[in-house]
Amino acid sequence: MWQGQRSRQETLALRQQLIGSSCKLFFSNDPVKIVKAKGQYMYDENGRRYLDCINNVAHVGHCHPDIVKAAHEQNQLLNTNSRYLHDNLVDYAERLSKTLPEKLCIFYFLNSGSEANDLALRLARQYTKCEDVIVLDHAYHGHLTSLIDISPYKFRNLEGQKEWVHVAPVPDTYRGVYREDHEDSVTAYANEVKIIIEQAQEKGRKIAAFFVESLPSVGGQIIPPPGYFQKVAEHVHKAGGVFIADEIQVGFGRVGRHFWAFQLQGEDFIPDIVTMGKPIGNGHPIACVATTKEIAEAFAATGVEYFNTFGGNPVSCAIGLAVLDVIEKEHLQAHAMEIGNFLMKLLKEQKTKHPIIGDVRGSGLFIGVDLIKDQAERTPATEEAEYLITRLKEEYILLSTDGPGRNVLKFKPPMCFNMEDAKFVVDTIDKVLTEMEKECLNQQKTSTCST
Repeated sequence: MWQGQRSRQETLALRQQLIGSSCKLFFSNDPVKIVKAKGQYMYDENGRRYLDCINNVAHVGHCHPDIVKAAHEQNQLLNTNSRYLHDNLVDYAERLSKTLPEKLCIFYFLNSGSEANDLALRLARQYTKCEDVIVLDHAYHGHLTSLIDISPYKFRNLEGQKEWVHVAPVPDTYRGVYREDHEDSVTAYANEVKIIIEQAQEKGRKIAAFFVESLPSVGGQIIPPPGYFQKVAEHVHKAGGVFIADEIQVGFGRVGRHFWAFQLQGEDFIPDIVTMGKPIGNGHPIACVATTKEIAEAFAATGVEYFNTFGGNPVSCAIGLAVLDVIEKEHLQAHAMEIGNFLMKLLKEQKTKHPIIGDVRGSGLFIGVDLIKDQAERTPATEEAEYLITRLKEEYILLSTDGPGRNVLKFKPPMCFNMEDAKFVVDTIDKVLTEMEKECLNQQKTSTCST
């Protein structure tokens, strides 16, 4: 244990005493106390090293020296609000603009993804003069009241669905309404949105926005089929609404082939508003909204100033610039593609070996492994998934689950995750699944004998 630190149990007792019980821990029955991290590894109070497969916030790696240096150097000079001129703000906006389609050229800086999504909602409503929002089922867009209202993942367990919120099915071709054997799942899923719009209009309601994660994460690491966004945008624009792409989980090169996940849909698709958070600051609280001049001008036309005390401060922008520098210098987008392809290959090999693996899907270092109880019904293997991630923790691998059935293993590691890491985690998954299958077989033999 590190000198002068509390024991894990003492820290846990204080947390239970002082911190709201709704703030959950990973592995709540046996939580890990993490005291430092470097790259893709985290260390507990006894110096044991864990492979981090889920922390997409530490995008370029935990405690990357270039990011730490940028923060420290700017902190020594100045940190203040954006009402003063400062080069970091405009330099950062200019750098971000070069990664995006030309029409997304106006930026607002904030402190969290939730703030960014809340502002995106305001922009859409001011521009369209409408209120209603279409979201995907199981979506999560943030913890503010405005965002809980458009997050089925949350509101189904709270006050329910508001009249101005409309929920479309997730374009999941593995376990969704229209699956891989459907003749045109893209059009079928997009038509679901069209029907929602028509039904809303029949009730005299008008659509402000279609709000979607470019790759639904909480919904189960879903990869929408290419062309879906284009068809949905056509329906939404025709109804007078705008298309908002939430890149908070998946932006900044994670998907490998492109810098932004919405670009997986094709070059002919451009959203009206893009939100960014989490990886943007490598753990530092910074977020951003990018939009068009037309939408920004409509927002300014209210005459009400938009001001965010810490949004776009010099330190945050210095860190944001450093993150972009590291992504470029270390070729992390290409790295994500290479390592992601390798990891997907290894996981698909396991799929042929272990029937519990129903689907392996992903792009770059955004990968989901869908665990099932049976091939025919594709019943979520919820308990088995929970057991697997608990056993992986015992092997010093940090992984978690997502999806409505909590049965999808989610891989969103720091972008420095390497081939050795990929092989280690897949070999360990293979070992644990083999143990589980042997145990199941033994139980079946025991049951047969006793009968």
